[in-house]
Amino acid sequence: MLTAHLSLEARALLDSERQLLAEVAAALAADETAAGDRSALAGVMEQLEDLFLVVVVGEFNAGKSAFLNVLLGVEALPEGVTPTTSRLALLRWGAEVGRVVLDPGRELVTLPAELLRETTFVDTPGTNALDRQHEALTEEFVPRADLVLFVTSADRPFSESERAFLERIRTWGKKVAVVLNKVDILPSAEAVAEVEAYIRVHAHRLLALEPPVLPVSVRDARRAANVDALEASGLPAVERFLGETLAPAERVRLKLESPLGVAERVIQAGVGRVEAAQALLAEDLATIADIDRQLAAYAADVGREFELRLTDLEATLARIERRGLAFFDDRVRVGRVRGLLDRDRLRADFEREVVADAPEEVERKVGDLVDWLVESDLTQWQAVVQHVSRRRSAHADRVVGELTGRFSADRARLLDTVGQAARQGLERYDRAAEARRVADDLQRAVAGAAIAEVGAVGLGAAVAWLATSTAVDATGFAAAGLLAALGLVVLPTRRRQAKRELGRRIEGLKTELMGRLRHELGRAAEGTRARIRETVAPYVRFVRSERDALAGRHERLAALRDRVAALRGRIQAEI
Repeated sequence: MLTAHLSLEARALLDSERQLLAEVAAALAADETAAGDRSALAGVMEQLEDLFLVVVVGEFNAGKSAFLNVLLGVEALPEGVTPTTSRLALLRWGAEVGRVVLDPGRELVTLPAELLRETTFVDTPGTNALDRQHEALTEEFVPRADLVLFVTSADRPFSESERAFLERIRTWGKKVAVVLNKVDILPSAEAVAEVEAYIRVHAHRLLALEPPVLPVSVRDARRAANVDALEASGLPAVERFLGETLAPAERVRLKLESPLGVAERVIQAGVGRVEAAQALLAEDLATIADIDRQLAAYAADVGREFELRLTDLEATLARIERRGLAFFDDRVRVGRVRGLLDRDRLRADFEREVVADAPEEVERKVGDLVDWLVESDLTQWQAVVQHVSRRRSAHADRVVGELTGRFSADRARLLDTVGQAARQGLERYDRAAEARRVADDLQRAVAGAAIAEVGAVGLGAAVAWLATSTAVDATGFAAAGLLAALGLVVLPTRRRQAKRELGRRIEGLKTELMGRLRHELGRAAEGTRARIRETVAPYVRFVRSERDALAGRHERLAALRDRVAALRGRIQAEI
């Protein structure tokens, strides 16, 4: 066991590593897409307490089993030119050779080999075997290794499948040594050196380091009749390398460093998943910002257009006032006094000449304004539907396998829900009914509240009543007998009064009407914006909540990555 060889300093490092690995596991617990990483981490945490683990990998027919038989001095593993290792074999010390099948993919082989007293070797199926399950078992076990012996054959060093497998090993941060087997088939020492250099160059490209390359001839080692022949086979050099690597201090250092490589790998994978999710959310946040900008632009456009339309409406009322002023100048004078005493005729003339078609014009312009507002509302709903549809499409087209799980499911569900709600809002948006509702609200607000004495009548009727009653009130006389009293002083005074009163009432109507229109139509526009915000609110809350959660996870993983690097530095410095 590891603890039997630890100094006090090393025990402290081991305790720190246990705690750190537990924190890494806890950080991955919330990531349902990291099941494989959690399993690998659990494996190295378990292996941390076990014997030093050497995993032997390589293609079938590279001579892995033969190499182990010669290295351990016991012919316990089957050899052949076809795949013979069908299970992953754990080789451990035992007083005699024994074999126990642990499960369909693994077996335990016990051997009376001194090298196994404090070390477990693992013989793996070939990385290029036809059975993909065997290769998967090999890749699953590699993360637990404290040392990987990569066996390649001199007749095809660094084949394509070997390069691919080594590239996958690199991500686990393992110490790797390359055993170059079958060097006896090469014609000279120079040829062996040339192959060694080839392996070092390509291994450096794949692993970003130069692993030890150990040339060996298993066949020559078996045939060696003396020490010199055995040395020439290369087997003693392999034994010396393992002796140095398995020396107590080096073994402890590798044992402590090995899980950190796995921790770094799973942390980086977690960071990658977080950053992929953040990139997707950045686009979601941009979509939300686009919707917010559209709603703000909509509000600004409504305000500008509304003021332009109100200006046109004010011009209609101003025309009534100008015609009224001209009417009073024409009628309130000495030559037309008798006409002022006929109230019914005066009212009829005023309605015909001054009011004219103004009520219908007011009603039409207010109706146009309502229709324009309702159409603008509809445009906003369509814009929201288009935005959400684009996000749903972008998510469906994106191939990001690591974004499966709760995050992806919740996001897709919310986009579907929001998209459906937006489409339903658009489908339910009855322009005619909405226009009637807004118009009714305006009529009640303006005719009922602005001009109390008019009562609940239409806007045009209110305009006609105000203007006509002004004429009658300002110019009528109680009795024809007063005619004698009229003169040049009284009539001009009456005329000025009538014109002032008309101006006052028109201005009051204009102020009240414009105020009520601004209020009611503004309320209608804000109602549309509120309904849109309510529709996208679940999506907005989810995106912003996930943004904050992902930022927290990213920060935590980055901190753990720094701590793993710091602990690795302490191990290298103190052991």
